Amino acid sequence: MRIAVCDDDIREQEQFEKALKEWDPTGSAEKFYNGAALLTAARTSPAFDVVFLDICMPGENGIAIAEELHKISPDTAVVFVTFSRDYAVDAFSVYAIHYIIKPVTAEDIDEVFRRLAKNRTKHGRRITLISGKDRYTVFMEQIYLLESNNHTVNVSLADGRRIRVNMSFCELEKNLSEDFLRLNRGISVNMDCISQLTADVCILQNGIELPVSVRRRAAIRRTYDNYVFAKLSQKKREFKEGET
Repeated sequence: MRIAVCDDDIREQEQFEKALKEWDPTGSAEKFYNGAALLTAARTSPAFDVVFLDICMPGENGIAIAEELHKISPDTAVVFVTFSRDYAVDAFSVYAIHYIIKPVTAEDIDEVFRRLAKNRTKHGRRITLISGKDRYTVFMEQIYLLESNNHTVNVSLADGRRIRVNMSFCELEKNLSEDFLRLNRGISVNMDCISQLTADVCILQNGIELPVSVRRRAAIRRTYDNYVFAKLSQKKREFKEGET
């Protein structure tokens, strides 16, 4: 398992290492003192399994670093570490699996890996995409957009890849999770990737704007609102569990 800790304070780095050793005497973590170094290392293989990231570092914003890290390595779990709960809501907006108030303890690390195991079990569903003679197996949450193209489907992934799949839109849509929302005929999006949804247009987090079906706009709005409410409720429950 590849673990990283990013904190500009050497004392906090030492405290983290102590806690990690208490949790697992054989455990080790790669240490980084700024976000730039962390992101550079994240581009190497294998990907980090989990990153413990300080939110407030000189000249850097941990939330922004986490957003860049997610683009580089969507499967890397992020744990924010800070002295304050002031950034908790922002932290969960980039899908952090935990939010730890310093100093980090062995109990905190145990909770992180408990959540990581639970999260992978719940969100580890994969799908195999066939494009010509090539086969791509991806996690469902890596897909953010599907667009019908004659008798094929263009599947856009979070890492920038675009795969042309040899099957009909309806056939592929049947294999998707409930996280996907059909906006119009031949257009479906991952609701986790939506930045804004109005009556006429859906704006994704990468800036892409997509038309919303006029006939189905009420049903689309209702489905999305219910999804967001369920997600927020889940985050609140997890946050409260972390406080106990």
